[in-house]
Amino acid sequence: QVQLVESGGGLVQAGGSLRLSCAASGSIFSINAMGWYRQAPGKQREWVAFIYSDDSTNYADSVKGRFTISRDNAKNTVYLQMNSLKPEDTAVYYCAAITRGGPTWGQGTQVTVSS
Repeated sequence: QVQLVESGGGLVQAGGSLRLSCAASGSIFSINAMGWYRQAPGKQREWVAFIYSDDSTNYADSVKGRFTISRDNAKNTVYLQMNSLKPEDTAVYYCAAITRGGPTWGQGTQVTVSS
């Protein structure tokens, strides 16, 4: 099994930046991809960004050009650098590890962007 611990959320003004971290432990070898999702109040959870085992990345149109996903294999950690934040980016952000058995979720971290 994989365990995920997120950190780095907080309150920031519009136009500011935050970096989220997601540290993975356990059956790291079983992870095919890692990503970030977010869920705003009253809305469904939506995917934000993914990074795959070949280091390729994919982004939702709403964050393309503003967010960057990366990873440090030595630390088993994935990052989400969020720049030019907007009030509509306010949500709980969840890290996800994708394995053959399905996704494993982190506990979530709150990101609030004030206007």
